[in-house]
Amino acid sequence: MSTLSSVIAAGFDVEKIREDFPVLKQTIHGKPLVYLDSAATAQKPTQVVDAIRRFHEVDCANIHRGVHELSQRSTAAYEETRSKAKRFLNSKTTNELIFVRGTTEGINLVASSWGRKNVREGDEIVISAMEHHSNIVPWQMLCEEKGAKLRVIPMDDRGELILEEYEKLLNPRTRMVAVTHVSDALGTINPVKQIIEMAHRAGAVALIDGAQSTPHLQVDVQALDADFYTLSGHKVVGPTGIGILYGKAALLNAMPPYQGGGDMIKTVTFEKTTYADLPYKFEAGTPNIAGGIGLGAAFDYVGKLGLDKIAAYEHELLLYGTEALSRIPGLRIIGTAREKAAVLSFVMEGIHPHDIGTVLDRQGIAVRTGHHCAQPVMDWFHVTATTRASLAFYNTTAEIDALAAGLGKVKEIFS
Repeated sequence: MSTLSSVIAAGFDVEKIREDFPVLKQTIHGKPLVYLDSAATAQKPTQVVDAIRRFHEVDCANIHRGVHELSQRSTAAYEETRSKAKRFLNSKTTNELIFVRGTTEGINLVASSWGRKNVREGDEIVISAMEHHSNIVPWQMLCEEKGAKLRVIPMDDRGELILEEYEKLLNPRTRMVAVTHVSDALGTINPVKQIIEMAHRAGAVALIDGAQSTPHLQVDVQALDADFYTLSGHKVVGPTGIGILYGKAALLNAMPPYQGGGDMIKTVTFEKTTYADLPYKFEAGTPNIAGGIGLGAAFDYVGKLGLDKIAAYEHELLLYGTEALSRIPGLRIIGTAREKAAVLSFVMEGIHPHDIGTVLDRQGIAVRTGHHCAQPVMDWFHVTATTRASLAFYNTTAEIDALAAGLGKVKEIFS
């Protein structure tokens, strides 16, 4: 029995799982949809869609402020997601979990609030060479404002960070180390526990971008000892416009509010405002209530499947896909780290990625083409863009075979 068959035999029934995703049953240009763009956004199961619909049809009301029944029900459902996030990330308390629009806002919140209070001229912030723009630009903005320096951990030709060089970057002026757990452009799984330990030894705080890790890996923020960890709901089969920022309570308590407005205050006069306790100090205004409830349903869904089984199944898909694509003449996979999530980025000799994506779309195959909001990664590998097929637990080996056949069609057209 193959390893993939063993995973399926262990109770991971992908065909049954696919029944939960109606979007996958459609045809595109007359061909069955093959959705290989989950790193951009994951598809949503019926359970998530139903939770959002129920809120709008039955419980729709603003939260936290109302004594009437609808407000009480919507508040309870929304706050239950915070409890689910506590279990999902294994935080100590729900007070350490801030609702944000997604990973990008989570990073911006930390850069704006923690950064402006703690970073001074001449200080240094360390990121890595494989960061998404959302974990580059906020720190650049902070450095420009404060006169601080941005330092970058280099990577090698496999797309793995060079930890010996990271060690050399750390010094008494290092204030923050902000690194992705999993690269969206390469699939590299970084050794973030070790990276955090090294940051702490240098006296620095560590933030981990978990946008691409939380859909695929079991994350334990206490075991990692992360100071901040942030995720996007839409990557974890949840809605767009909702996410979670985890932060250690001592750090969050010492940080000023990110935004001002309703629901983040205790008292307001024209002379002085006192702020609410955690986590509400960072949650100004009416939130994405439906999105928060949908995110709770997403946590339930992946929790029921089991992230350990998801990781095992996707790893076997990655191995299958890597072998299938490696057999295509003129195709080069970008990112060959020894520890990888289910991402296959590649270039084909003499063919632009946008042309590849267009031809594949006509075959019903959805992939992502471009720089994937990681232009420095493209520069490192001396390419302008890649084609990225990103896999999820609802994909199949037959869909990978369809991708390989579609790439054969690409070669026929452009040969």
